[in-house]
Formats: sequence, structure tokens, C-alpha cells
Amino acid sequence: MPPAPDAVTPHAGEISIDVSQLRPGMHVRLPVAWIEHQFMFNSFVIADEEQVRQIAAMQLPQLFSDPSRCTVPLAPPGNAPADDTRGAENEAQRAAENERLAALAAARMAEKHQRARVMSELRGRLDKAQQHYLGAARAVGAALSGFTRNPRESIRQVAQVSEESTAALLADPDSAIVLIAEKAHDDGHAAHSLSVMTLALLLGKQAKLPEAALRALGIGALLHDIGKLAISPAVLRSEERNRHEEALYQTHCRQGFDLASRAGSLSQPMLDAILRHHERFDGSGFPDRQSGNAIPLAARMVAIANRFDNLVNPLDQRRARSPSEVLSTMWTREQKAFDSSLLQLFVRAMGVYPPGSIVELSDGRVGAVVGSAPAGKPLSPKVMIYAPEVPRRQSIIIDLASDSALTVERPLRLQERPAEELDYLLPRRKINWSYLPARP
Repeated sequence: MPPAPDAVTPHAGEISIDVSQLRPGMHVRLPVAWIEHQFMFNSFVIADEEQVRQIAAMQLPQLFSDPSRCTVPLAPPGNAPADDTRGAENEAQRAAENERLAALAAARMAEKHQRARVMSELRGRLDKAQQHYLGAARAVGAALSGFTRNPRESIRQVAQVSEESTAALLADPDSAIVLIAEKAHDDGHAAHSLSVMTLALLLGKQAKLPEAALRALGIGALLHDIGKLAISPAVLRSEERNRHEEALYQTHCRQGFDLASRAGSLSQPMLDAILRHHERFDGSGFPDRQSGNAIPLAARMVAIANRFDNLVNPLDQRRARSPSEVLSTMWTREQKAFDSSLLQLFVRAMGVYPPGSIVELSDGRVGAVVGSAPAGKPLSPKVMIYAPEVPRRQSIIIDLASDSALTVERPLRLQERPAEELDYLLPRRKINWSYLPARP
């Protein structure tokens, strides 16, 4: 693979350096393609003398350094010959050292290629999930738009989507699929319904609901906003409704319930999800200001999933929050509005850093969480690193649960990240699937 066009010229703030200037604490950039060397990144701060020897053994004609990233003063060039082996006194020793470094480089390259295979497998799973989503989106979109004309057929379609999605969640003991679909694409109703269904199923699975109850929950979640078909899109899109518009908006729960009831084939939990998904545990919701356990279980679950998706994917995308921000908001500021035991299960299912969150690592690098942490290490998810020198199809994914050298320093706000970084880390922001390992 050839180096990038700008690889052999200094980047902003960089200077050309000689191999004799290398030492621990110094920043270095290797001007070669990522796949052609054994290091994790093209650009990094040298950790120890062993890395100095490894870089010297590469015999690169050029090296670059950003002095602002160095933790030691820049040494003048020419203090040591480029082929210095740090103490080798004869040719046999130099040959042995070169052989050792070559073997180490080969082992690191094999490890790198294995990591690339793991990344390829994960991308394949994401691609497969996206294809599943696209088919489900078409089916749900057709079902919702045709509900008033042929409700029985629409219910059959959403039941099939729910059954297939429930089966997908239960068939894989190690992972569950979480859909976080942004509303920036064509069919906002279908996308939101799919998100709420998937999140509700994840919560239902965490709550150990039987499979039949999960399928019913999925159908209710897919149809929870069916009453919005009778409301003007202008009212639905408004984030600052006047009193009359808000009263009209709140009718969607009752209208949806009446419309679904007339279909005659939905169970009570499905109807409960449609009618009660805006009720709040503290009695502040609508349409009837029910509170506590008087709100049916399916409605309490859909309420949590619905609120989460509305905060992650608001009508105004400038207000979008990362999944980790939303979990924090719901737990610290809105807990009274929801069944606290179910909300706790939802937080546990999603993880401290849910997939789709942007985080800063302890070495200062930024990444997107693409797989949640195992139960025993809740602060150690799988993170895809922002490394523009690495082609995205070969992007670096680090499993923090098995890499003790790195930790998550803090979650980051989407609005504070540059567009090129988000394009690299979240290229599917319109259809963004991520993976969560199942938890007990």
C-alpha cells in the first residue's frame, strides 16, 4: 500500500528529524503506510529505548516530529550513528540484535494483521446489521403509512419485524443489536419506531421477559406513535409548541389507541404501550396522569426507550447528545419520571459508555465506542480510534478490557467534535448500529 500523498512532507507544526535524535518522550511520525510497519499508530510519543531501536531498524529515509507533543527537549542531530545498537561491540552482536528486532517486527506485524481481521469481522457484522435494518425500515415504513387503509396487514408486517428482531437478539448469546437511528434520513417515523423497538427489546431482555412477551413488547413499541398519523407534520416537527399545539400533540396517544383497538388483533400489552408511553412514574405525564405501578409494564419500558431515542436523536440535530450523555441525564435529572428499577436495568444493559458514544482515552486520543464493556469490566468498552492516517476500512479498534495500558478518560459531546472526526468515527450516523454483549 503506498503512503498517503502528504506522508513524506511535514504536517502543520512538524519538523524533519534524524534517527539519531530519537529518544523516549519524543514524538515521532513514520511517513509510511500504516499497514507497512509494526506500530499501532503512525504518529506517537516514543515510550522507551526498545521503541527507539525498533524505529532505527526500519532505516526510514525520513522521520518527522511535532515538538509541541514531545515531553523531552529536542536533541541535536548526529549524537549517535543511525545504525547504533546501544552497546553492540562487534559484528556478531549487531547481527544478533538485528535478527532480534526483525523477529519482533514480524511478530508485531502478524499481531497487526490479526487485529485487522478482527476489525474486518466487526465491520462485516455492522454491514449485515445495516442490511437487516434497511429491510426492516422499508417494512415498518410501509406498515405505518398503510395502517389506516389495511390495519390487519400492517400489524402482520410489524409483527414479522418484531419476531425477526427478537429472534436476532435471542439467537446470539454474546451480543445484542442496539439500533440508534438518527432522524436525518427519509422516514423519521420508521427510524424512530425501530430505535424504540430495539431499545425496548434490549430492556425487556435484561428484565428476563419470556420470548412471547418480548415479541408483544416489540409490536407495541413499533406502533407506539401510530396516532401521530392524524396530526399535522408542522405540529409534530415543532419543538416549541403553544398550548393549543401541545394539547393537539398529546392526543396522539388516545388516537393511536383507538385506531389500534379497532384493528382487533392486538393484545393488551401492545395497546398499553400505545396509550401509556407518555405516562410518567411521578404522575406528570399524559394522557391520564397515571403514576407508579398503575402504568402497565410494557408502557413503562417503551417510555424509557422512547425518551432515550428522542434525546439522542432530537428533531433539531444541533441538540443531539451522545448515548452516554443521555443515560447520565435520565439517571441524574429524570429518574423520578421513570420506573427506577427498569431504568437501572436499562443503564446496565446499555453500559456506562454505550455504543455510539465519543470518548477521550487516557493517552489523549479520541474514539467511538463500537462494542460495550464486559460485565466484569464496565468501564472498558471496545473503541474505534480516530486515526486519519489509517484508512477507515482498516480502522484501529482497541478492546480496553484486554488492554490495561489505556482507559476511558471522559465522554465527549458530539457538538464539540470537528466534522471530519465524526465522519470518520460515525459514518453511519443516519443508520448507526452498534453491538452490546449480553449481560446477566
